[in-house]
Amino acid sequence: MRDTDVTGITGLTGLTAVTVGTVKVPGATLHHEVRGRGPVLLLVPGGAGDAGLFAGMADLLADAGHTVVSYDQRGLSRSPLDGPPADQRVPEWGADALAVLDAVSPDEPAYVFGSSSGAIVALALLATRPDRVRRLVAHEPPLVELLADPAPYREHFAEVRELHRTQGLGPAMVRFSETPDGRKPERQHGELPASVRPMAARMAANMPVFLEHVLCPFSSSAPDLDGLRAAAGKLVLGVGRESADQEALAGPSRRIAELTGAALVEFPGGHLGCVERPEEFAEFLLTAMRR
Repeated sequence: MRDTDVTGITGLTGLTAVTVGTVKVPGATLHHEVRGRGPVLLLVPGGAGDAGLFAGMADLLADAGHTVVSYDQRGLSRSPLDGPPADQRVPEWGADALAVLDAVSPDEPAYVFGSSSGAIVALALLATRPDRVRRLVAHEPPLVELLADPAPYREHFAEVRELHRTQGLGPAMVRFSETPDGRKPERQHGELPASVRPMAARMAANMPVFLEHVLCPFSSSAPDLDGLRAAAGKLVLGVGRESADQEALAGPSRRIAELTGAALVEFPGGHLGCVERPEEFAEFLLTAMRR
């Protein structure tokens, strides 16, 4: 049994009251935020983001009748590790998601949404504990080992990590923004939306941890396809309309859908559609959850 200790305070973000608490898990203390009332919807952030990644759509989802729960992954932002950082493991982060879910919804299964590496975590949760999930939407999990030729992407991410080690964050981020063959994506991200600007400094501080300890071990991990097949009726794979041609992002969703029989849904925006177009994305997410 996991050791969970929950504490909380209540504040106000936008128009919705937010209860902020912590969950103590082995090796870390997880910061989480809860708003709204109704069936629980757990939002699992990816990359160097944290609970603030969903600031643009959390109130909308709460207004639609959900208890919306978001949290900071271990070692990022306000979820400190008990010791020094090391390479992170998908099963441990999946257990963290379960611990947060157990803290806020111990008796009822929940809806779950995961973005990017958060989608990898969400898939691990579904495969191991399908009884705790009503419906799960995994948006573009970058599980490159599922691709027909994963080697270029595996080598690309390893190169990004090595650049971070030898030349620093700037050169690593430039390479990270490119395709393996050195091309820039046609669509470049502009200024951060106002809803997530408060997260910007935390995200910048998280980036070295993500590049060093999360990017390679998570993207090279193998999902439990047998577990996902067994729970395929609860699973929806998401692909961004504007990232559908980026194989490392959209390809794994298509492949998981093919291998498990789960539904595949196109969402507005690109890989970060939930940040870029929160209102439209929230509508699509609600529809996907209620299929």
